[in-house]
Amino acid sequence: MLRDYQEEIIACLNEAWRTWRSVMVQMPTGTGKTHVLAAVVSGLTTGPYPMGEGSGIPQCDGGKVWIVAHRRELVTQIEETLGRYGIGTDSVAANNNGRTAVAGRVRVMSIQWLARHRADMSGEPALIVIDEAHHAQAKTYRMLWEQWPEARFLGLTATPCRMRKTGFTDLFDTLICSPSIAEFVGKGFLSTFDYISIRTDSYEQRLIDSLEKRGADGDYQMKEMNNALNRHPNIEKLYESVQEFASNRKGIVYAISIDHARNIARYYSRKGLNAVAIDSRTPMAERRQLVEDFKNGSIKVLVNVDVFSEGFDCPDVEFVQMARPTLSLSKYLQQVGRGLRRAEGKQTCVLIDNVGLYRVFGLPTVAWDWQAMFHGEAAGKGTHESRRHDKPSTAAMQTEGCGLGNGMEVIVSRDKLLAVIAEQNNAQPATSAGRTAELKAWQDEKSRLWGLQRGHKKTTDPVFDTVFDIKDGMAAVRFSDKSCGLVDANGDKIWQKGAYRSMRFSKNSFLTVHTHDGKLRFVDLHGLHMYAQRPEIKRFGNVEMLKIGHIYYSRTKKLYVNNQNLNSGGISDHKFYVAIFDYATPSFCCIQDSLVNGCRWGYVCLLDGDYDSFYHIYRWLADGSIIVADSSGKYYHAAMGKRKEYVGCSESDESRGRCQDAIERISMQAQKTSRSIETEKAEKRLRLLDSSCKAVPFRSGMKWGLRIGERVTAPPVYRNVRPPVGKYCAVEKNYSQWGIIAVDGTILVEPQYQDIAIGEDGTAVLTFVTGKKVVVKLQ
Repeated sequence: MLRDYQEEIIACLNEAWRTWRSVMVQMPTGTGKTHVLAAVVSGLTTGPYPMGEGSGIPQCDGGKVWIVAHRRELVTQIEETLGRYGIGTDSVAANNNGRTAVAGRVRVMSIQWLARHRADMSGEPALIVIDEAHHAQAKTYRMLWEQWPEARFLGLTATPCRMRKTGFTDLFDTLICSPSIAEFVGKGFLSTFDYISIRTDSYEQRLIDSLEKRGADGDYQMKEMNNALNRHPNIEKLYESVQEFASNRKGIVYAISIDHARNIARYYSRKGLNAVAIDSRTPMAERRQLVEDFKNGSIKVLVNVDVFSEGFDCPDVEFVQMARPTLSLSKYLQQVGRGLRRAEGKQTCVLIDNVGLYRVFGLPTVAWDWQAMFHGEAAGKGTHESRRHDKPSTAAMQTEGCGLGNGMEVIVSRDKLLAVIAEQNNAQPATSAGRTAELKAWQDEKSRLWGLQRGHKKTTDPVFDTVFDIKDGMAAVRFSDKSCGLVDANGDKIWQKGAYRSMRFSKNSFLTVHTHDGKLRFVDLHGLHMYAQRPEIKRFGNVEMLKIGHIYYSRTKKLYVNNQNLNSGGISDHKFYVAIFDYATPSFCCIQDSLVNGCRWGYVCLLDGDYDSFYHIYRWLADGSIIVADSSGKYYHAAMGKRKEYVGCSESDESRGRCQDAIERISMQAQKTSRSIETEKAEKRLRLLDSSCKAVPFRSGMKWGLRIGERVTAPPVYRNVRPPVGKYCAVEKNYSQWGIIAVDGTILVEPQYQDIAIGEDGTAVLTFVTGKKVVVKLQ
């Protein structure tokens, strides 16, 4: 029995094949791609599903359906699934045994075998199915389209993306998307999860942030990753994370290199956790046995290097540990997807992120824009959160941020996951990701007018004279009165202007308009304002502004324009908002004592993820949040990771009084929160300083750092570190440039002195290059 969403995918595929020769289908890991494949093949060969002549694919006899897999292990898995549908196969695996293909109704083979034996293949396939089709851009796959130009193609993948924005439109004509991971979790088809990550201020995160080199594919360079993380302290931290968050559970660890995987498995085993490493060098027979032992529970942990990133089917995986940094969205989702399958007796999964992938991609439940990636308009490549501008990965989610005191934090727990998903869905703009099918145009034969449809379902009547372009659930159209504009999937008008020659969607969320006199105009899709020349994108944290000449524009529907010739210092990034110096601030938001040459000044504010309006900063609060006001006198409270909350308005004396009272209450609460945070930090620091007797210098490569027990308090960035004296430690940054740090890593004296002597009484003698000495009291 197929599930309803699988039936819907097949219906959309049936409809797509009426028009297109080559179709790609996206379904998250664990949602039954192979079952959809089997149902399609069954329909083509035996007829129980409506995939015959109506789809443009003839009923297949002989050996006319070929299924091509990325690895030989997947061949066996596909055969087993087909067997459950009563479909007999002739498989050809990449085992170098020299046998040639034999005739059969359905063939399953690895791409490596087919590439070597394509000249031996007899007969013409009616359909070629590509499993894990995100690999299809490789030369070995591309030859399939060249060798068998009359065949139809079906590509199946969880992640239709490439790191370099190449897209797939030169191989596949269209993409059909299933519901998103968030929807599958919400409906119980995928497992809930706890997500544990290293903290932003942890030593591991700082180490990963320092990785600078990139490989040929744009990902982190393997050698640099291995040198940085394949070390005893890091592996020990991996083990401690498993013990704390996934004790007595079975799981998979993703390692950097073969040596890294074997070191992890060796260490885990020495600690009593039954772990084995599997990699490309593991003999096939041994690999099969180890996997079987893992499935039956006699092995608790599989440590692997890209072996189980795709196609590995073991639903009762209870934890996934990420020990390999990556910028590849495909790698990230393939890895976490191994733990999201449902299984009898499995309550949830624990995702242990020891390399900060959450800060590159967000939670696995983000609704990715697969259509943009399929068309090569976006890359499946992550960016660290401090430099990231894509809202679905950051601003859309509300997380717990619960610190655990060991360099780790709970990003979200299973009991709060559904609430996080709901908040994420409310905060994210609508995209084509997570839809059952892409939006496309259809033409009425009688009227010759155009309408819109999603999959096989028509969403509008044929009312448009022209459909110029479609993207992210919007269509650029010419209406029957010859005016042009934007509509949503249901045909409702989003924006409408005069008559134009053509319109097309372009990068950075713009609509490029060609006027009848040959000029170009550019419409910002966030604020829906038109510009006579292409604006320059200026990014401040997660907030974008537009710049033309010396003038800055907001990307909000209520447009803010600053023509005050600002330099970069006039715009400041505060993570969840941007503050812009402005001379024309309303009087109720002016800075106190702000009259300068008769001008009022203050700050305009743009909030991360808010495309409705700009605001004026009314008050900064002690906890880092702010009170802002719009031009109509409505006040809001804005804080990190939360949507703005309405406070009140100043329409009348009575409402103004209530609003001020509310602001004072929020301000007092912010002060209490700030004092609590500062007190907690101070107490934590005191506890750490009290452990100064345990502080010892350590060496990593050619550099020195400081640790207390297993906790690194100062990373290895110093040329020399002397043993601590009480709570203080002398460090040499460069040759003969000495300074002082507290044992918690706080810099007390910048490294710039010829020498330093620290006394037991908490004083220090600083020696300048000239020989002059100064005595200071350390705090």
